[in-house]
Amino acid sequence: MLQKFFKKFLSVKQDRDSLLNSAKKQADDILNQARVEASKMKEDVERKAGETAAAALEDEKRLTKREDQVEEKENQINRERQSAIDTKNHFERLKKELEEKRNEMLVKLEKIAKMTKDEAKDLLLRGWEDRLKEDVAKRIKQSEEEIKSTVDEKAKNLIVDAMRYGAVDYTAEYTLSVVNLPSDDFKGRIIGKDGRNIRAFEIATGVDVDLEEEGVIRLSSFDGARREIARLSLERLIKDGRIQPQRIEEIVKKTKEDIDKEIFKAGEDLAHRVGVFNLPREITQALGRFKYRYSYGQNLIVHTLEETKIGTALAHELGADVNIVKLGCLLHDIGKVVTDKEGSHVELGVDLLKRHRFPESVVGCVAAHHEDIPFPSVESVIVYISDAVSGGRPGARHEDFEEYLKRIKTIEDAAKTKKGVKEAYALQAGRELRVIVKPDEITDDETVVLAEKIKEELESKFEVFPGQIKVTIIRETRAESTTKI
Repeated sequence: MLQKFFKKFLSVKQDRDSLLNSAKKQADDILNQARVEASKMKEDVERKAGETAAAALEDEKRLTKREDQVEEKENQINRERQSAIDTKNHFERLKKELEEKRNEMLVKLEKIAKMTKDEAKDLLLRGWEDRLKEDVAKRIKQSEEEIKSTVDEKAKNLIVDAMRYGAVDYTAEYTLSVVNLPSDDFKGRIIGKDGRNIRAFEIATGVDVDLEEEGVIRLSSFDGARREIARLSLERLIKDGRIQPQRIEEIVKKTKEDIDKEIFKAGEDLAHRVGVFNLPREITQALGRFKYRYSYGQNLIVHTLEETKIGTALAHELGADVNIVKLGCLLHDIGKVVTDKEGSHVELGVDLLKRHRFPESVVGCVAAHHEDIPFPSVESVIVYISDAVSGGRPGARHEDFEEYLKRIKTIEDAAKTKKGVKEAYALQAGRELRVIVKPDEITDDETVVLAEKIKEELESKFEVFPGQIKVTIIRETRAESTTKI
């Protein structure tokens, strides 16, 4: 039993010694490996420290070199500054010495000549003035003669050159529009039963309808806008086929709206073509009416474009304000399309521009373009000249159209001023006045009295008139009712 225990004890001891030896060996291996790695780390640290020290030394050398360069530059600047100061002091000394010598010489000269510096100066100037007086007079006279001989020629060349810029195509338009009919059968439908269709058409449009020529209908009116509305309306009615008073009124109303849009577009196009933008809507609409307005047979859009080109060219040549001249030329005749007020087109145009707060310089150009007031500026003179050149060139105007328009307007106004009058149209070149009255304000008996009053007023206004004026009063009563279905 004891022997077994002893053997087992020896076996355990051997195992323990073996384990201790193995652990000791592993510990020695780990320690050796740690020593090797520590040595390597030490070598790396020493190597990097050496590199860092070398780099720091190199940076220190470069910094020292740069400091030396900066110091050298500062020294050079200081030397140059000192040199400039020395040069300035040198010139100051020289200037002072020269001034002293000059004063000494002047004193000596005054003693020799027995007169002061100012007296000598005056004497010298008087001498030269006497010598040059005759020469100056001759030169002035020569210059005046030269100017007189060349000014007219230069002015002509300037105007001709400006007119060259203002050249535009011109097509004469008259007071008549023609509508072609698909067949003569349409004439009967246009006339209607007892002439009610044609009467309704003439009342709605304010134009005179001529059916005498075969295959066509002629529409005449002094107002181009009315004539265009009538032409388009008639063409639409013929295409639509439903020709009756109610349909006529609907078509005419729609056509008027379309023409108003076209007028605005024409005004906008006119302003843009001369280089003017962002005008008030009322002004643009008024400019568009130029499309249907004529002055002595010359279309106002053509005249305005031509005048503005001439005025702009003159303004550039003369160094005037081009923008003022451009606006003055564009708006100078705008009063001719103002129909809701009395007065000359100059007065109406000035009033319209003032209401829209246009600059005084532009308003002055419009006010003076017919010499109603003295010219307030160079720009107003240019506008006046441009207007005269455009209107006065050969072929620009072919008849006394302005007086014709005034006569027609006077005839219509004789009726429009009367109580109860709704519309008034002068037809057949002013030989017929058609007046539409409000049926709720004037009775049938009163229409006879009204016709007589208008006739007497026309006779008082026109002592001499080519032919007679027929006054026609139209009073129409309508009753309307609409079903629920």
